Amino acid sequence: MNADEANIFDLAPIAMWIEDFSGVRELFDLWRAEGVRDIRSWLQADLARVAACSQRIRVLKVNRRTLDLFEARDRDHLVANLDRVFRDEMLTSHINELSQLWEGRREFSGTAVNYTLSGRRLDIQLRGSVLPGHEETLGKVLLTTEDVTAREDARRYAEGVFEHSPVSLWVEDFSGVKALLDGVRDRGIVDFRVFTDVHPEFVRQCMSEIRVIDVNRATLDLFRAPDVKTLLHRQAEIFRDEMEKHFREQLIDLWNGNLFHQREVVNYALDGTERYVLLQFSVFPGRERDWSLVQVSLTDITARKKAEAYLEYLGKHDVLTKLHNRAFYTDELNRLQRKSVRPVSIIVIDMNGLKVTNDQLGHAAGDALLRRMGEVLNEAVSQPHHAARIGGDEFAIIMPGSDDADVIAMIDNVRKLLEINNQYYSDAPISIAVGSATSASGDALETVVRRADLLMYRDKQAHYEDIKAAALSE
Repeated sequence: MNADEANIFDLAPIAMWIEDFSGVRELFDLWRAEGVRDIRSWLQADLARVAACSQRIRVLKVNRRTLDLFEARDRDHLVANLDRVFRDEMLTSHINELSQLWEGRREFSGTAVNYTLSGRRLDIQLRGSVLPGHEETLGKVLLTTEDVTAREDARRYAEGVFEHSPVSLWVEDFSGVKALLDGVRDRGIVDFRVFTDVHPEFVRQCMSEIRVIDVNRATLDLFRAPDVKTLLHRQAEIFRDEMEKHFREQLIDLWNGNLFHQREVVNYALDGTERYVLLQFSVFPGRERDWSLVQVSLTDITARKKAEAYLEYLGKHDVLTKLHNRAFYTDELNRLQRKSVRPVSIIVIDMNGLKVTNDQLGHAAGDALLRRMGEVLNEAVSQPHHAARIGGDEFAIIMPGSDDADVIAMIDNVRKLLEINNQYYSDAPISIAVGSATSASGDALETVVRRADLLMYRDKQAHYEDIKAAALSE
């Protein structure tokens, strides 16, 4: 090395070493003579062999940057403390470089963990090159040890955030999907929505081109998967039913250049339970041209959706009887008034004697009667008809598209079911008054309700008159 080369070496901004690997070469020759063929397995089987190689490497020269990096005063100080620099997992990582030299490569590389003389950890990117003229003996090898600790810390931080995120995260390769979309665009297709209407199989083809690169722990927890292999093998159980429709909308977003989008979808855990999730899709920066790296996050909103559904249920149902409530009844009448569905029949039902039960036995006894009435009507009435509790002891059945014959059949069914129910509660039978009406041409539904109400009150009056007459005859 002439003076200029020595200056360049010493002033280089990266840590550089010149080492003598001839002792390693001698060990290699010995092992070959003994019949060793797979050096990697040979070294992995006994790390003492790796240590033997390391002990035969002699440090000839290091530059100033090396001394600074490892906090050494001079070469001798560094060499005397190499056991503090190269320790712990260093032997395992050293196998990679030794294997490359064994295979006859004159340039090699790898990553390793070193330590400064004060004990600070260094993540190292190692590169080596056998200097010209020393190919046979490996007498001079130039090595650079680049400090990539900051980069590795950032990578570990990112991996930690990914793995321990409370949100399900998927890293996927969408390059196959992009190739398919580009192929469609090259065919002159302009309206992609119409294209997928005509060719729904294209959506399924795109789904099959997605490659999952990694998922985090929260993903396994969300979908009740024991491990990644099981999760990936059973994806068809997770992404089913309406998922194809949602994925089509995602494809339309991508077609329109929207590489960052979100939507609410329904997936399924491997135990079959529903998972409402907020799906957020993002192409990684720098991968916009090929979509080879995208992140999909799935935030579990199942609890929120169930709460919303329950609140919606409460807004339309009576909690005690499980029937629709008066608000739903009024809205449904208004909706039917605007529609052309005719005829519409209304049945109004009032429970006889509920006030007496409440006064004499308490409201708990009265509530039990109301619950039983709800059970009867819930069993008797099914869509498109609706049963509702519209007052304290008053109920209604809305029957769109039903005539007088349908009404008679419905009332008969309600009375039969009520009779069966009363057999189980013979000490507290339920009695009802019933009125009904069917819309005539041009009738407002409000008028139909009034007619049904009037007939119900006549039935109730007749019921009490019968009771009074029975009492007088005794």
